[in-house]
Amino acid sequence: MGIFLGEDPLVLLIMVGIFGGAAAWMSGRAVAENWRPVWQAIASGFLLALATRFLTYGLFDGELLSFIGYLRDGILLAVIAIIAWRMRLAAKMADQYPWLYQSSGLFSWKTRQ
Repeated sequence: MGIFLGEDPLVLLIMVGIFGGAAAWMSGRAVAENWRPVWQAIASGFLLALATRFLTYGLFDGELLSFIGYLRDGILLAVIAIIAWRMRLAAKMADQYPWLYQSSGLFSWKTRQ
């Protein structure tokens, strides 16, 4: 467990969970708002992981060049961005095309009968 976390769990929660997660959420929503593909949300999650690694290093004396840490942060932030992307895309489809689609949950839409 120590190898996976790499640093203090509180630092991980603050930097990746709160600050990075909020940025990934906004990034995923922005990608969906502009009708961009999901790979751009994934790429933004991994770019944000670079920022969180640097801030962890600068503010909390974490390890800067940790591949496992970068991979962990990137996967977590990419998952958050994908969730935000899909939720926004589903809402946008139902809102923008109400004569064709209706919402059928947070992540999907269905054809209107």
